[in-house]
Amino acid sequence: MSDDLAIILTAGLLATSCGLLGPFLVLRRQVLLSDAVAHAVLPGIVMVYLLTGSRAPLPVILGAGLFAVICVIGIEQIRATGLVRADAAIGLVFPVLFAVGVLGITTFASNVHLDLDSTIYGEIAFTPFRTWEAFGLELPRSLPLLGSVALVNLMLLVVFWKELKATTFDPVFSRVNGISPVLVSRLVLIAVAVTAVTAFESVGAILVVTMLIVPAAAAYLLTVRLLPLVIVTVAIGWISAVGGYTSAVALDASIAGAMGLVATVCFTLALLFSPRYGVIAKAVIRARRKRGPVAP
Repeated sequence: MSDDLAIILTAGLLATSCGLLGPFLVLRRQVLLSDAVAHAVLPGIVMVYLLTGSRAPLPVILGAGLFAVICVIGIEQIRATGLVRADAAIGLVFPVLFAVGVLGITTFASNVHLDLDSTIYGEIAFTPFRTWEAFGLELPRSLPLLGSVALVNLMLLVVFWKELKATTFDPVFSRVNGISPVLVSRLVLIAVAVTAVTAFESVGAILVVTMLIVPAAAAYLLTVRLLPLVIVTVAIGWISAVGGYTSAVALDASIAGAMGLVATVCFTLALLFSPRYGVIAKAVIRARRKRGPVAP
């Protein structure tokens, strides 16, 4: 497999994994969760090092994943009290976990280069060099990892589609019909946490946050139904992956940065030209209202 194809497929699988979940974060107003997870995993990294003395990718991912799940459950528990909004709950939980991680480093690992950059923030350009060998084939390990996550996320949507739709748009109705919004929300948040932590080491946290938020926000401006929203989100993610890599090669620039820029361009175009919510469409409607009805 060529290096170019490996990088594009990795980014595309990331776009798929994130695109299946991103719309629910946008609709539930929990888009800051991905950034929160990126900071909240630090105690898990410290814990793994203190217990094993290792910074190998697999134990680090497991430790980080544990604290990512703790983070999202804590956020959901605080939000479920009804005393604070979802964004405030996110802002309350992840700084505490990040602070615990910082204290752990300064107290027990001050002489070790043990931070997010060195342990879990990956670089997608290195994807072709991190490989696994199976059945005589050597593949970038990001492909089976992100492929598995994408498949699990797809199965999650297929199996719980009715519950996800009901709890996202009308939690009261879903509760009356025996569907727990809290349990479904926890399931979504845990899936986001697992997706993010699995992808961090392969592609880097910034690209994960970008793919979870920007394509979904762009798709939200282009469609009013949930299924098309998910499909368009995944499509914009793939456009960002392919267009970003092509641009990065042409400009000799950062691949992740170029992918993020293409995703932002897609959002900007949607913001301007969306037939329903776009800036231009609203300007045309306002101009027509000012002119008033046309005389016969």
